[in-house]
Amino acid sequence: MSALAVLAVDDEPPALDELTYLLSRQDDVDEVLAASDATDALRELNSHRVDAIFLDINMPGLSGLELAGVLAKYADPPMIVFVTAHEDKAVDAFDVGAVDYLLKPLREERLAQALSRVRTALEARTRASAPAPAPEPADRTARTAASDDVIPVEMSGVTSLVRRDTISWVEAVGDYARLHAESGSHLVRIPLSTLESRWQDKGFARVHRSYLVSLPMVTGLRTSGGQTLVAVRANGASEAVELPVSRRQVRDLKDRLIRDPLRRYRHPTTRDPA
Repeated sequence: MSALAVLAVDDEPPALDELTYLLSRQDDVDEVLAASDATDALRELNSHRVDAIFLDINMPGLSGLELAGVLAKYADPPMIVFVTAHEDKAVDAFDVGAVDYLLKPLREERLAQALSRVRTALEARTRASAPAPAPEPADRTARTAASDDVIPVEMSGVTSLVRRDTISWVEAVGDYARLHAESGSHLVRIPLSTLESRWQDKGFARVHRSYLVSLPMVTGLRTSGGQTLVAVRANGASEAVELPVSRRQVRDLKDRLIRDPLRRYRHPTTRDPA
């Protein structure tokens, strides 16, 4: 996929200048357009091809959330990334199909991560619109359906199915959960506790009140400053991470990662002859 064309929208000139400057510094961005309100944004979108729109939420006239609702009706809408100083609008933002939610002041590395999510979402849309492959034999399809738990995710009006075995780790976002999978990051309206109860016998472990990890994706444990960290390997569009392990979860995690596998390799104790 070629470099991205993006549109920055903010009603405050200093904030808009900073956003366009930071976007222009990203290697993944080829063109940066700017608009000072929703009306200007719609005018730019009607005259230019735009892959993503970086959008403030609180603006006079049509708000960023309202503009996102308008764009959702487009046949091929741009990906939406909200840029705001307010933390309390995240759920509303993801409800209208945003692929990311950035808090001001912006950091370049966080902006780069948002652009990576934009590209992943665009690639997923392209795959979803491609002709469907020939159906598999009925017996193989049945086996696949029985063995692969899937989660439906919404992304810019397209529903995709994310297989459980492609998910590296999951983080809690209020009453939602963000799946970090081979295909990228996906926000779903499922509490982390629900996924824990469904997947605890499928190779997943709760390591923290905010995190659930796939044990086959774990590469190690280490302690730093009294805090135990679990390392999760890179997986497609999901980068390698280290996640904190709560103290009450350390023993169970070590049991599942280290002690249980070792038990399978121990020889039965031989008794001395009488």
